[in-house]
Amino acid sequence: MENEIFEKAPVHKAFFSLAMPVVMGMVVSLLYNMVDTYFIARTGNTNLVAGVSLGAPVFTCMIALGDILGLGGSSVISRLFGQKRDEDGKRISVFCFYASFLGGILVAVLLLAFRTPMLNLLGADQDTWTHASAYYTYIAAGAPFIILTFTPNNQLRTEGLAKSSMIGSILGTVVNIIFDPVCIFGLGMGAAGAAIATVIGNICTDVYYVWVLKNKSKKLSIDPRALSITGAELCQILAIGVPASVTNFMTSLSTMLTNRSLLPYGNDRVAAMGIAMKVNMIAVLVLVGFAFGAQPLTGYNYGAKNQERLKQILAFCYKFECALAVVFAAVLSAVARPLLGLFTENQELVRMGVSMLRWQQAGMLFVGIVLVTTCTFQSAGKAMGAFWLSISRQGIIFAAVLWILSGAFGYQGILATQALSDLLTAVLAVLLFRRYIVSEWKRPDRPRIQ
Repeated sequence: MENEIFEKAPVHKAFFSLAMPVVMGMVVSLLYNMVDTYFIARTGNTNLVAGVSLGAPVFTCMIALGDILGLGGSSVISRLFGQKRDEDGKRISVFCFYASFLGGILVAVLLLAFRTPMLNLLGADQDTWTHASAYYTYIAAGAPFIILTFTPNNQLRTEGLAKSSMIGSILGTVVNIIFDPVCIFGLGMGAAGAAIATVIGNICTDVYYVWVLKNKSKKLSIDPRALSITGAELCQILAIGVPASVTNFMTSLSTMLTNRSLLPYGNDRVAAMGIAMKVNMIAVLVLVGFAFGAQPLTGYNYGAKNQERLKQILAFCYKFECALAVVFAAVLSAVARPLLGLFTENQELVRMGVSMLRWQQAGMLFVGIVLVTTCTFQSAGKAMGAFWLSISRQGIIFAAVLWILSGAFGYQGILATQALSDLLTAVLAVLLFRRYIVSEWKRPDRPRIQ
């Protein structure tokens, strides 16, 4: 039966069937992040490492833009499939594909036109400007291909094609890893080489996804003849996609604020934080993979109004995600020093990075709670719940906590900011879950997507 995994399979089996391919794709992306960090750090140029760290928020912003149509579209499509409205889901998938690519072209033009003020905003100085500018320029030029990737990557899972989604991620990452040393060292391009390798990897992923959509997908499409969308449907996509994208915009904001807060203490601390954040992604990417991997399952059963199965799914997700977060926090904290030592021989950077990484792990349990709750809101179309969480953990709560702690405790306050922000956002997530989900379970007459 085509929809058995969504409707009848045991919850744990359905969860891992959909989530594991996503997690595997995340693990490969994690491998790329680690290898990328390794090659950049091995240049031995602290200013180059800092320059790439300063330019990294631009790439995160592109992920955010990709999520508008990727996550927003997949949320609506999942619920439509749950209501057996397959043709409507197909139309929306076509719109999201072409809109994301055209939007990427516009983003590239704007980023390149405003390169100098953007680099100033990111905190580039005379020591890091050359490296940050080189990375920024090539990442900006590749915006259409980077942003496009996230639409089929998310939407293929709504049809149960999680393995194809995973293969696309793995393909792009492997290509990225291969071209990293070639471009950085072989061609002597430094920071620019790291950006070029990233763009090439995304282009390969896009080509693969186009092949899958044309040859394997039965419910999704890229046929421009099916391109049509109503105003109400677009609003549904944006209502979820915009809050989802805000999460990554806030990640860029928090990274930029952290880097600028650390600049008075020296570029070496910015470089150390860049390495520590990449290592922290070991835990975060896997947690994100499991949380978002279950999103089609949640959305489908919400759309089908299968309340009992939805409760079982959410209970399993919270328990599993939180347990995994605790394990990651303990392991990464224990092996922080040797792990960071793999990326740089500079023992001073390692020493600073250990403290940074352990502070980040202190809030990992709360990250798990926030991730599952955010994905639940996105799957169920709860735009306001998703929006408040999106602007909180690495946005307004983070900025407020950073301002207070850095003023009160200086450097150590900056390091503790993320952990306290995670705790406060988890409390907010619990309150919002009760407001938007638990209260609705008492109202079985909730409306369907129009």
